Amino acid sequence: MLLTAVLQLAVVLLSGSVALLADTIHNFADALTSVPLWIAFALARRAANRRYTYGYGRAEDAAGGVIVMIIFGSALLAAWEAMQKILHPEPMTNLGFVAVAAVIGFLGNEGVALYRIRVGKQIGSAALVADGYHARADGLTSLAVLIGVVGVLLGFPIADPLVGLGITVAILLITKDAARTMWHRMMDAVEPGFIDRLEHAAGHVEGVQSVHDVRARWLGHRLEADLRIVVDSDLSTTRSHAIAEAVRHALFHEDPKLASVLVHTDPCEHSGIDHHALTVGHTARFRRAG
Repeated sequence: MLLTAVLQLAVVLLSGSVALLADTIHNFADALTSVPLWIAFALARRAANRRYTYGYGRAEDAAGGVIVMIIFGSALLAAWEAMQKILHPEPMTNLGFVAVAAVIGFLGNEGVALYRIRVGKQIGSAALVADGYHARADGLTSLAVLIGVVGVLLGFPIADPLVGLGITVAILLITKDAARTMWHRMMDAVEPGFIDRLEHAAGHVEGVQSVHDVRARWLGHRLEADLRIVVDSDLSTTRSHAIAEAVRHALFHEDPKLASVLVHTDPCEHSGIDHHALTVGHTARFRRAG
């Protein structure tokens, strides 16, 4: 991605194309977004300790926030350059080179997109997959530079900075989607269908009477889940634990991205005993707040 941006920058200096400059700025930003993501993956390899008891997986979400800011900054810079070209127009030269650079931008972005999406799916990183689709969208904006070239060739020099503004809008739309994805990740959001699948898998384990309070969240590019199951109150501790382990086993097979599953076993209340009476007063206020 960095090589693509450098090649485009050389053409920008030769031609003065503000549309290509906008695309080049964004491609440089894309190259920079790999840095915080690389740092996050390096941190995620560190083991959990008594301070970071869940490990360092959240570093990936923090890197996602940095990436969003970088993308947004590139949009502002591209808009500034396009407005300057509209207010102070300059002739655009070497149109053939600009067209070639636009194609190079598309090919470079698409190559990066294919690589990021493939690796992201292999390791279960939604952030990396999203970054791959982001690169694919950037490749399409590179092709948009060709529209500016055609406009100039047809006698509309204003087409170049207008395409630059159009690319800015495209970057802002990508920023919005990326920001929404990171918001969901930082707020521990998962697809409702995922929770449905966990409930279904746990509920079909022999010995489970019911399933409730199923929760899941992403921690970096790994999923964690916890849930409660109800079993017969007359079962031994050993048998209840075996059922809980069977539930964990079923859920691990349900989704390979699950790294941790915590199952709390509740005895059924056919005897009329409230097994949570001791703590219900402590938890009721949080249920009301929710």
